[in-house]
Amino acid sequence: MRRLRGFTLVELLVVIAIIAMLVTLLLPAVQAAREAARKTQCSNNLKQMGLAVLNYHSANGEFPPGGITEGPCCNTKSRHCWTISILPFVEEQSLYDRYDFDVFNEDPQNEFVRQAIVPIYHCPSEPSATQLDMPESGPGNNLLYRRGSYRCMSGRVLGPERYWDRDNELPRHWRGVMHVVGVSNLKPEKIKNIIDGTSKTLAIGEMATVTHKRRRTFWAYSYLGYNTSVATTQSRSLLVDYDRCVEVGGPGGQNPCERGWGGFHSGVLLFALCDGSVRNVNISIDMNVFVAIATISGEEVAQVP
Repeated sequence: MRRLRGFTLVELLVVIAIIAMLVTLLLPAVQAAREAARKTQCSNNLKQMGLAVLNYHSANGEFPPGGITEGPCCNTKSRHCWTISILPFVEEQSLYDRYDFDVFNEDPQNEFVRQAIVPIYHCPSEPSATQLDMPESGPGNNLLYRRGSYRCMSGRVLGPERYWDRDNELPRHWRGVMHVVGVSNLKPEKIKNIIDGTSKTLAIGEMATVTHKRRRTFWAYSYLGYNTSVATTQSRSLLVDYDRCVEVGGPGGQNPCERGWGGFHSGVLLFALCDGSVRNVNISIDMNVFVAIATISGEEVAQVP
């Protein structure tokens, strides 16, 4: 009789087990490679935004406003903001042309722009970064805005309850490169005002959260801290978890969390500097150094680590 050749059941199970082990070993490497690619794309986004801000300055003689608010906190309607201002410089001229600068940001005429997806404003590492959602506060809290991943640096916080967006005594040496304008007659900054050095000053960084999504970034929402943030000496403001930040507690209550930072890259936040370069900022950074590199003219001897 002719003998049939083939696998036994035991041999088949051994092969399956070996394949499963190989997949288990390779999966972390594949995931790490994918995250590295996403981080590179996120870094490229920040690079393009940093250069767009500099190109805006070249065209207009000043940096774009972080946001424009013509009255006191907290329900005053807003005008445009830095992300809208630089649209022509990130190849979004047609979208820029749809924005009506003669009305408020929250008015119906600007709904199309508020809800538009601009790929450069979304980090691929952040889950659901392109969804529509409603901000938790302000005059647009009942309107749908497109989510975003990045905020500009508006400067150093003055104290537990004294923020750039509603204070009458914002010292020049504590201002960031793109703070709110309109409140207290604050005006946009010029590159000559960055006496600390453009390569030593933060301009744009990541802000995301795994909890309390309505406190996240909304790229076209000009109101207060939804696409601008501040620097504080509290390390909890760098957590990618809003609820955890509030739970940790500290001076100012939830304010440092609302105007904080956060990213989905392990251990680091990506920031564009005022010279257009991009750096990794470790979330364990000395917070005194962090607030020093957040201001344009504090005259601190601090380098971006």
